[in-house]
Amino acid sequence: MSISKEHIIELKNITKTFEDGFNAVSDFNLYVRKGEFITFLGPSGCGKTTTLRMIAGFETPTTGEILLNGKNIAALPPYERPINTVFQRYALFPHMNVYENIAFGLRQKKLSEDIIEKKVKKVLDLVDLEGFEKRRIPTLSGGQQQRVAIARALVNEPEILLLDEPLGALDLKMRKEMQLELKQMHDDLGITFIYVTHDQEEALTMSDTIVVMAEGRIQQIGTPEDIYNEPKNAFVADFIGESNLFNGIMTGPLRARFCGGEFECVDDVEKGTHITAVIRPEDVILTPPEEGIIRGRVISVIFKGIHYEITVQTGKNEMVIQSVNTAAVGDYVGMRVDPDNIHIMIAEDNTNYFLADINSDFRLEFNGKLLDTSVTKIIRGSSRQPDGTLLDASGDVIDPARTRIMVAIRPQEITMTDHVEDGLVDGYISNLIYKGDHYSYVIRTELEQDFIVDDEYLWNMDDHVGLIMPVEKMTFTLKK
Repeated sequence: MSISKEHIIELKNITKTFEDGFNAVSDFNLYVRKGEFITFLGPSGCGKTTTLRMIAGFETPTTGEILLNGKNIAALPPYERPINTVFQRYALFPHMNVYENIAFGLRQKKLSEDIIEKKVKKVLDLVDLEGFEKRRIPTLSGGQQQRVAIARALVNEPEILLLDEPLGALDLKMRKEMQLELKQMHDDLGITFIYVTHDQEEALTMSDTIVVMAEGRIQQIGTPEDIYNEPKNAFVADFIGESNLFNGIMTGPLRARFCGGEFECVDDVEKGTHITAVIRPEDVILTPPEEGIIRGRVISVIFKGIHYEITVQTGKNEMVIQSVNTAAVGDYVGMRVDPDNIHIMIAEDNTNYFLADINSDFRLEFNGKLLDTSVTKIIRGSSRQPDGTLLDASGDVIDPARTRIMVAIRPQEITMTDHVEDGLVDGYISNLIYKGDHYSYVIRTELEQDFIVDDEYLWNMDDHVGLIMPVEKMTFTLKK
């Protein structure tokens, strides 16, 4: 299907902050082409459903514009938008049969019975439910109920169809079948589909364009091929499919060192640059130990049906490999990777920043706790006067009520503890990525602040942890 370049929906600088202060979506910018199948993909809590609900009109943006064919509809109620939504739980009327469920919206519009009958018959044929008109909803399978929900949305002939995890309640076999059927429906109808899912396979199978989201922000926009083969950052690489991620450094033109070996690559990055190397498990070639660029010991072998998943310990790193050939636990093996299968990303600056207050004693506080330092220790040239006032290096008075301190600390300098009261702040693990020799965690706190922590040990998602941050590892900047 050829996609028109006309933009049917545009989201400009959209932010959604709820009454409790939670920032669900931040500075979201996106356009959707007419006739496109676009998917919002990300983990739970990343803001994808909130964004969909703003397009539908069930939520209002805190700031920003939603343009439909160039007209701002951010304040327009749902029933005045040419948009229909299919929800995960379908929201069908159990006391009505299939025909009446589909006809419900048309009856609300006061259409004549002959027109209603014609439209209902057309969509029943489209979703392959001819002859089901009189069937009661509770007698239908999950897949059939899902088709009824789609038919009820399509019968209104919307310009845009929104689908919020519509396959989530189906079993694996039915989900795979419905993925293909939904894609075929989209191709047949030619209307715009905006789809929400946390399932990477669904997104890769059906979409023209994928929008990867995390923490309320867009991480990457691209075709399924671009997203899979050229991830923009470690989150995308880890979330889309399976990846081995390793910290490394460029050692020369088209050469990188990581995981204990030096590899040829195709990304031309300046020598000495700190990088993250991404290698898909299916791209690792097993060799005899002496023929590998790196070598290690097999610590796990799992049969996955179409391949074996083999984990190899090489130094402090682990390499996950998908291969049609097996190996035995304890074997020593070599590993090679073709240059065009190594994706190089410039290492991200994950430094954590937060604002600390100055109390009346000119000591620092954060989250109601004292930091073991004072302003005179951390601000070069500052001095306490006999009358109790504090001057900065230029001789200006530092007013605690109007001055704060920006604190910076790197992820590897923070220690997690399950004694949450020992931490400067506490929160819950909302995301983790394995980086070859350590895990990178995102800790969501009750403050308007998430922290990134590097730790060699494996913690679980949603673990409640305290974050110990040594003052001697922090850097400070005066903010007036």
